[in-house]
Amino acid sequence: MAETTSVNFDIRDVMRMLPHRYPFLLVDRVIEHAEGERVVCIKNVTYNENFFVGHFPELPTMPGVLILEALAQASGILAVLKSGLRADSGLILYFAGIDNCRFKRPVVPGDQLLLHTQLEKQKRDLWKFRTHATVNGVVVCEADMMCVLKTPAPSQGPA
Repeated sequence: MAETTSVNFDIRDVMRMLPHRYPFLLVDRVIEHAEGERVVCIKNVTYNENFFVGHFPELPTMPGVLILEALAQASGILAVLKSGLRADSGLILYFAGIDNCRFKRPVVPGDQLLLHTQLEKQKRDLWKFRTHATVNGVVVCEADMMCVLKTPAPSQGPA
């Protein structure tokens, strides 16, 4: 088991590792890394997030699918750190499946979401991760995720 190291990869570092951009980049910082085995990332949840406009105006709540997307992006960062892959490599880590997903409590503006992901298995282009998100040490979501590393299909143009 690798030793966990405190790191401070800011948003510029994150943008070098992930192809996502506003409004869909859901990782703000990487704060822990255990050499190719696990990472902890931060997503600061603010009322300025565009999804709060409609989800829900009177009771703003981060959509569960976006918590999962944030965990998937944290998993992508772990894959980059393990493999040396870069956002400009021409390869993309696609979300391929999810198991054992549970939502434990809502995530609201002002929460700091800690995104924990651990590599469970990697075989060729298939990556499996065990993930969970916490707020103030309390688990708010957990899921096992599967991703596949692929070259994007060429654009087919307009339908």
